Amino acid sequence: MRQKNMKMIMCTVTAVIAFSSMNLKADAATDLASVLPSAGVDYTLQTDATSLKNIKEEADTDGANVENQTVDIQPEAVPGDAVPSNGGVQVENMDMLAQAVTPTVEEIALEEMEEKVIEETKEVDISNLDAKILKDVAKKLDRKDEEESFKSLVIARVNDYVNVRSIPSEDGEIIGKLYDKSVGSFISETNGWYEIKSGSVTGYVKGEYCVTGDEAVELAKQVGTRIATVTTTTLKVRQEPGMDKTVLGMVPIEDQLVVTEELDDWVKVNIEEGDGYVSTDYVSLSTEFVQAESKEEEEARLAKEEADRRAAQEAARRAAGRSSSGGSSDGGQVMYASGNGSEMGRAVANYALQFVGNPYVYGGTSLTNGADCSGFVMSVYKNFGVSLPHSSAADRNVGSAVNGLANAQPGDLVCYSGHVALYIGNGQIVHASTSKTGIIVSSASYRTPLSVRRIF
Repeated sequence: MRQKNMKMIMCTVTAVIAFSSMNLKADAATDLASVLPSAGVDYTLQTDATSLKNIKEEADTDGANVENQTVDIQPEAVPGDAVPSNGGVQVENMDMLAQAVTPTVEEIALEEMEEKVIEETKEVDISNLDAKILKDVAKKLDRKDEEESFKSLVIARVNDYVNVRSIPSEDGEIIGKLYDKSVGSFISETNGWYEIKSGSVTGYVKGEYCVTGDEAVELAKQVGTRIATVTTTTLKVRQEPGMDKTVLGMVPIEDQLVVTEELDDWVKVNIEEGDGYVSTDYVSLSTEFVQAESKEEEEARLAKEEADRRAAQEAARRAAGRSSSGGSSDGGQVMYASGNGSEMGRAVANYALQFVGNPYVYGGTSLTNGADCSGFVMSVYKNFGVSLPHSSAADRNVGSAVNGLANAQPGDLVCYSGHVALYIGNGQIVHASTSKTGIIVSSASYRTPLSVRRIF
């Protein structure tokens, strides 16, 4: 009986509900408590990977061999002075376990534990747990883990930017800038300075201009962009949440959609056809933040912008000369690239404009017979010897970054949630829009861009 009871202690102390290969953490008991009781299920959660069903089966086996097993006896497991104040005592065999408790206390504790385990084993049948409940628990834990990670962020809260310095002092060299609402990862704190890593920059920012810890959790939700990345070959976006609802549009695997609302099993996203809903079973959710800019990155960006301005001024002078020699106008219709930018960029935009009016075809790459948004951009640039991915999400990482629409030039890629277009100047884009509209010219600000990328 003693051996059986000792087995019960080890099983109880290491008991856990095994959730379909999900690795749930011990500190997630609060989340489980909010889900499982609604299904009429009582449960016990401890710190290992043995289900209560297995506990009962093992407990009913007399004479089980428990030698050389390690047991972590928690303070609540055995009352009295037998449990040290450091939270437990490691016992590696039966002799050590016998020494860990007095005989009287042991008998009382073992009886109570045996009754409790048997009773709880009767109440819990893991095989009957609904798959949806398990999935909901996993989602809550993922979200909780991400929000917990926000505590280790450092977020700038300033009018413009805070300098990132080489040492925790205003005497330190400025090695980068953390702009307002930009984010870095906390490393350490020294005399009111936070050491951070953000993008390619690792250095120190003055703590009074940033927030971290609990305060960063809520701010991160405001400044971060919630992204749903498609994990299935073709994802249907529906007008309302529900598998039987009307399909609004479709997006390919690995495309990234901006999430505007999160429900239990669905998220509201923005695509070219409008706002719709996708099942969380077919996307992975994450949060994106703007990061710091290093001194070298800033210098390179400013130098390029200055070179582009000079090229644009030269182009404007040449255009003025052609006009005085007897140029013609198209009556104001936008059928040519205009504004600043490189000659190659304008050539790309002009080439793309030839195909306005042609059809949109999901998955297509033909400029004449039909293309989708990324297929259109890919095929246009292919004509200039540039290979681009057939993915609007992947297009967000090609070329070099441009700081917003205000700095866009003809030929630049304008990336939206689940969509990509070509900038043609004067605040306009050309793009393969939808199956209803085909390839059209639109205002570049008709939706909020996620990024602008420059190839030439």
